[in-house]
Amino acid sequence: MPYISGQDRNQVMLCTMESFVPEHSIARVIDAFVEGLDMDALGFTKSRAAFEGRPSYDPRCLLKLYLYGQQHSIRSSRKLQEACSLNVEVRWLLGGLTPDFRTISDFRKDNIKALPKVFHEFNRKIISSIQTGFISIDGSKIQALNAKDRNFTANKLDDRISWLDAHCAEYLRQIKEADEQDDDLDKGTVSKEELERKLKEAQERLAKYQEYRKIMEDNGLSQLSLTDADAKLMKNKNGFAVAYNVQTAVDSESHLIRDFQMTNQPTDHGLMESTAESVQRENETLGKSSVIDATADKGYNKVEDMAHCLENGIIPHVILPDGQDTYTLELPYQENTSGSTKPGDVLKSGQIPDEYKDVIDSIEIKNRRNLVRDDEAKASAPSPYMSEEDMKKRAAEGYFVRNPETNVVYCPMGEQLRQKCIKKNGNVRYANKTACRHCKFRNKCFTGKGEWKEIDFNKDTLEKPNKTWLAENGTSETQSTEKSEQKATPKKGHFEVRKVVEFILHPKRELMNKRLCISEHPFGTIKRTMNGGYFLLKGMENVTGEFALLGTGYNMRVVYNLLGFQRLMQLMR
Repeated sequence: MPYISGQDRNQVMLCTMESFVPEHSIARVIDAFVEGLDMDALGFTKSRAAFEGRPSYDPRCLLKLYLYGQQHSIRSSRKLQEACSLNVEVRWLLGGLTPDFRTISDFRKDNIKALPKVFHEFNRKIISSIQTGFISIDGSKIQALNAKDRNFTANKLDDRISWLDAHCAEYLRQIKEADEQDDDLDKGTVSKEELERKLKEAQERLAKYQEYRKIMEDNGLSQLSLTDADAKLMKNKNGFAVAYNVQTAVDSESHLIRDFQMTNQPTDHGLMESTAESVQRENETLGKSSVIDATADKGYNKVEDMAHCLENGIIPHVILPDGQDTYTLELPYQENTSGSTKPGDVLKSGQIPDEYKDVIDSIEIKNRRNLVRDDEAKASAPSPYMSEEDMKKRAAEGYFVRNPETNVVYCPMGEQLRQKCIKKNGNVRYANKTACRHCKFRNKCFTGKGEWKEIDFNKDTLEKPNKTWLAENGTSETQSTEKSEQKATPKKGHFEVRKVVEFILHPKRELMNKRLCISEHPFGTIKRTMNGGYFLLKGMENVTGEFALLGTGYNMRVVYNLLGFQRLMQLMR
């Protein structure tokens, strides 16, 4: 049997580009959507053709190119340029135009602020035609254009500076020995010129790291990323990566991304209200219920944030800690003199709104007695009770000594522990993972399975004893109490009584149980199917626009599957 034969390559064909594009192609949806946009109102550059100079590409053509690329995992400007010549659907979309990669890249760079507006415009066109439910909020780390070696923390810099200081000292010692020797160096040893070269390299690196540390101290930075200054080192499932934490609000019925928020915060604490508020406002605009339900995982467990959600018409169903069934929240009391029926105003007046009756009970108005510091106390920050050298000497006796001016803690080995986080009770936690891993006396500071020491200080405590070190030095804890209890400048102020509304929130478990099947799907599709597990651009504003393209491409594919080609084309026109 012969093989299936194809057409003769020299055969003349009379056809149109229209005939090569399938009738129900997603490219036709993209074309209809972009043609219906008001490019001038959205803020696109060159949205109107100029009368002078060389003609430019229509921004609609380049936007179509990017949206089509999102559907087929083509994100780089060079690959998009290649698609303009090889892909028949792209040739149809652009009318046979073949812009080069630099033109394609410059379009995205020049119109980065307009891309989130395109995302919201697409949602506006289709949201009234689909069934919506509650929203599920979650965050995911997307890798930034910054390698881990180009990211520094204060502890990482301290470790490298200490290492280079030791190497410089050793090179200087060897050079001095070489100068003192009368005879030539033994065969096989490093020459003096080689030592001087290595010393110069080490000193240059040392100066560079010291400059980085100074920049961090002067600007109060916890991290410094050299390639993308807005990206932060974050923990993910595969360890640590320099990334952005993208927050999404996903609809439970359609799995559409209703809205997103780009952050560089390593954790999700306090991000629920800011991510959900735009969805709540959009519902009000569409004439839907002004109160929305929102679910989230334990990472969003912050009572202040949940209280703000309820104040703004968002019911937070955050997964509860083990052994807990409710959250105790409070809001400042405010009398509802205007007679407002908004749930937040009713709740702050000490009453339960009708919309919240199935999730809130035990509401009560209480008085809270809070310390308010006087202006003199606010202006005068606590000063250290001894010099830096004295602090290190004191720490060597067996203490953890805090320097309130530089916000570091000296350990008995002379290492610096830097701020790791601020706990809910206001205490500051200090740690230095690198120093502890290399410390040969680490067993004197802590026991157990931990790999490093973590110690908490409040803003008034200046030192804490290390019992093991003191016991080995022959000093009892009682003898050291007087010094270890030294305080910074005492609090000065007065107490004020304010009214608060305290209430009990009962999150709905049936909604929380559905969360995992809602939030993970969009992130998985974007990262795997759409090749969106990393960013190509740098800076918060740029990556926001880049993710807006990914979100628009994802939503377009989801709605295509939900409504079908014909209905979606009607909505785009």
